[in-house]
Amino acid sequence: MHARNEILSRIRSAIADAPAPEPVSRDYHRKPLSGPGDVELFAHTVDDYRAQVHRADESTVTEIVTGLIAEGARAVVPPDLPQVWRPRRDVVVDGAPAALSTLELDAIDVVVTGCTLGIAATGTVVLDGGAGQGRRALTLVPDHHICVIRADQIVDTVPQAFQTLDATKPLTFISGPSATSDIELNRVEGVHGPRTLDVVIVR
Repeated sequence: MHARNEILSRIRSAIADAPAPEPVSRDYHRKPLSGPGDVELFAHTVDDYRAQVHRADESTVTEIVTGLIAEGARAVVPPDLPQVWRPRRDVVVDGAPAALSTLELDAIDVVVTGCTLGIAATGTVVLDGGAGQGRRALTLVPDHHICVIRADQIVDTVPQAFQTLDATKPLTFISGPSATSDIELNRVEGVHGPRTLDVVIVR
């Protein structure tokens, strides 16, 4: 503690005569949303993160989602995923009758969920455990995540997103497939979550 106090004392002495910092404006990009965010920008930034973007309407979501699942792959869905978003295959329903264990999830290839919103500026989808999204483990353990988002769920900026989100919920921000790099910048995917991300935008 003595060394810590000495360091802090030196810092205080060094900045004692420094002018007070200018106040930082916090009103940037917080205009009320007047409609859907920039869908094309969202699609571009999602693609830039090495995720695959697909376009659909309500009548074609099932067909597109089904086509994204390899033959013979096992898929899991949350119990309240809309029926029109479910693949035309036998799927495992998490929580029916009981939540799958981590080992059981690890044996499943694909998860299909919705989300709470998308952020165009960063290509991010956000899940909060709400309707059609399931619990957090459901979207972190299987190796392939198919996320369906309606165009009216897209906002333009991160500040707009935080105006909409409930900070008391378990928020998960997903910007592309899970990836990390070592000190030599060798990229490794799938370490902290799915290595494959497909985002289906429904207009």
